Amino acid sequence: MKEVSEKTKKFGESVIREMTRLSREYNATNLAQGFPDFPSPDFIKDSAIEAIRRDINQYSYTWGSTKLRRALSERYLKRYNFSFDPEKEITICCGSTEAMISSLMAILNPGDEVIVFEPFYENYVPGTILAGAKPVFVKLYEPDWHYKKEELEKAFSEKTKAIIVNNPHNPTGKVFERKELEEIAEHCIKNDCFAITDEIYEYIIYDGKEHILLAKIDGMRDRTITVSGLSKTFSITGWRIGYAIASPEISSSIRKVHDFLTVCAPAPLQEACAHVLNLYEEYYVQLRMDYQRKRDILMEYLLEAGFKAFKPSGAYYIMTDISDFGFPNDWEFMKFLIKEIGVSGVPGSSFYNDDSGNQKVRFCFCKKEETLHEAGKKLKRLREVLG
Repeated sequence: MKEVSEKTKKFGESVIREMTRLSREYNATNLAQGFPDFPSPDFIKDSAIEAIRRDINQYSYTWGSTKLRRALSERYLKRYNFSFDPEKEITICCGSTEAMISSLMAILNPGDEVIVFEPFYENYVPGTILAGAKPVFVKLYEPDWHYKKEELEKAFSEKTKAIIVNNPHNPTGKVFERKELEEIAEHCIKNDCFAITDEIYEYIIYDGKEHILLAKIDGMRDRTITVSGLSKTFSITGWRIGYAIASPEISSSIRKVHDFLTVCAPAPLQEACAHVLNLYEEYYVQLRMDYQRKRDILMEYLLEAGFKAFKPSGAYYIMTDISDFGFPNDWEFMKFLIKEIGVSGVPGSSFYNDDSGNQKVRFCFCKKEETLHEAGKKLKRLREVLG
């Protein structure tokens, strides 16, 4: 038999989802995969039920229901004072993951290069490879996860087609400052390349930080693809409602790819999201407050247990350094933590292209407070077990 695609040999299966399987096998508290263990809001569930009862059960427009695209356009105008044409510039996809791969496939050709900040969310590298391009890495340095200007500049070349900017950032919780985004924009304009932003955590930001759209930076509107979704904001990760916003020309290409990947996102769930998106402003405020409290709870437990923990400014993950525990690498530590302590995280090396992450572990706090307290009690045993 002939061999399978060479592309798929360049990356493995999801480490994050592998950790979830191990958590279930050993009945460990799952702080690995970023899905909430608490209910989504009643108002969005009720809206979905009503949509199903009204028989909104068939295909929507390939690029998304008119109601949802208009609701998103209204949302961006209300929150960011930035307007997009819902008819030509917004494409609804099956989650932000599909929006990202559709965007990459829409703009990349074999031989192109894509700049990826490292550590990175695990989908970016496989997505780039599947689109036929090569990832080029720019490291983010702890404790504040800054990049070095000279390294960013060096990463750009005549082969650069795009840069991926995850803001707020998974796994570090970094929120990019305006000055950083302006520097990225300057390089994009100078090198005539695209920016693809992953802004799925745009409402989950702490300590007075501001979420800034890269697309709003001067010169970036027509060369930025804004990827986001409603999974994290409304705790509906299984609904798979994401989107890509781009200029009409880029959107036309994205829509072609999206059409033949998934046809359309779930119609009744689009209807539900369209209905609630602009109704409950107080919900977005409460969301930040709730997650900031959960962040602080887990931070305290991690520090007490002996982790070096890096306080996130956004998203719902905490990156930690485990070098004080004396394990040869993050995988050995994680196996021990799951089997002996009963808590799971994600080995940090899965977010790196090199060995920089082999003494790091990511934990998530998108859980009920009782889940975090349960994990905290278990983590307190670390010092005792390790002596």
